[in-house]
Amino acid sequence: MLRILLADDHSIVRRGLKDLLEAHVGWSVCAEAATGREAVELCIKHRPQVAVLDLSMPELNGLEATRRIRQEVPDTEVLVFTMHESEELVREVLAAGARGYLLKSEAADQLIPAVESLAKHRPFFIGRISELVLEGFLKAGAAEKVTSAAQRLTSREREIVQLLAEGKSNKQIAQLLDLSVKTVETHRAAVMRKLELGSLPDLVRFAIRNQIIQP
Repeated sequence: MLRILLADDHSIVRRGLKDLLEAHVGWSVCAEAATGREAVELCIKHRPQVAVLDLSMPELNGLEATRRIRQEVPDTEVLVFTMHESEELVREVLAAGARGYLLKSEAADQLIPAVESLAKHRPFFIGRISELVLEGFLKAGAAEKVTSAAQRLTSREREIVQLLAEGKSNKQIAQLLDLSVKTVETHRAAVMRKLELGSLPDLVRFAIRNQIIQP
């Protein structure tokens, strides 16, 4: 039995994906998550062979959830499922440890082949995404790697950026992450310094530009 985790903050999307996947003989959706944080927790608990993650989720986005899943459950392959395509985004998804990238517009035809490929520990990219991968990673010549501003942050700092951008207070973040308010304030100050931002609205704009949250 192939165990699959689904993570998307829209229940109707999860229902459609589940129906599509479980129509395949021998496949079972072992867990469903509505947030990135929940996806990580459920992956650790259920240890699915494949996790299908929406890129844009509350509390912890798909990119950060991918990093944590690959760290905590390295045998779980991650398929990022999104409506967005860009060379920078594909690069960040691969750097986070995902081995598949599927556009939502292609799900009806390509979700089953994508999961089949990842279940065999093979990467899955098609169409324009394949071109972006080739352009970004396989072109001849050694190009200097450019580190994005978001990548300069620690995992905890990226998590706090998302929660702040979603409108949560220092106290709410402290409760959610089981930290002291002082520790949250320290992380927040470090983020503002590293990103050279002067205000919370600046941080929100940064989060939207870097697709940490969706507007």
